[in-house]
Amino acid sequence: MRTILGRAGLIAGAIFLSDACAQAQEWTYEGEEGPEHWGELSEDFAACGAGMMQSPIDLAGVNARGDVMLAMAYGEIGARLPENHHTVQVAVDEGLTVSSAGETFRLLQFHFHTPSEHVFGGASYPMVAHFVHQGEDGQLLVVGVMFEEGEASEQLAAILEAHEDGAEALSVDAAALAPAGAMYRYMGSLTTPPCSEGVHWHVLAEPQSASAAQIAAFEAIMGENARPVQAQNNRLLLGPPD
Repeated sequence: MRTILGRAGLIAGAIFLSDACAQAQEWTYEGEEGPEHWGELSEDFAACGAGMMQSPIDLAGVNARGDVMLAMAYGEIGARLPENHHTVQVAVDEGLTVSSAGETFRLLQFHFHTPSEHVFGGASYPMVAHFVHQGEDGQLLVVGVMFEEGEASEQLAAILEAHEDGAEALSVDAAALAPAGAMYRYMGSLTTPPCSEGVHWHVLAEPQSASAAQIAAFEAIMGENARPVQAQNNRLLLGPPD
């Protein structure tokens, strides 16, 4: 990991630009339209500045421990790369789900941030993937997967190749990118405008591997697109058992 400076009516895909108000109002990761000003850019973005359950947070603030029960029914699936100016996003076909507390959430898409948005004692990983799911009632559940520098990932290689070639379709193995394991859990928000709250966050404790070249390639496409860490505000943060 590397150290970084301090940085509910939900609809499908709201986490990145599918919300109409987020499309209409420009926002960035720096300058006058950067994260410190998101809440000022639009009334629809008010939660970005005034919300009390915002994401990301520092996962070192664990105040309870236990096993997080999340059944991940992942596998190989058809996908596409919709245009997105803030991230590399992979929209997937129907068929992959996670289940928690008797409710099933369908995987809609996953996307990337460099560096990771959630941190551990102020330290980030060089990259993270967020797997965005939606339940039948419209609630969102996001699974975060950290990436550390190491061996190259075949799945990331396929995504980067498809992006470079402008491919309209590809196949990805979500289980290879996000294997089930111990995780952190808390209630938070979208990490981009409109910063809507009521999002079920699950962050895998064990990072996956990506080569230095792959991480650099994602950063070259996206730039640094991590929202600064937000206050925990006495929320329950469940961590893996010791």
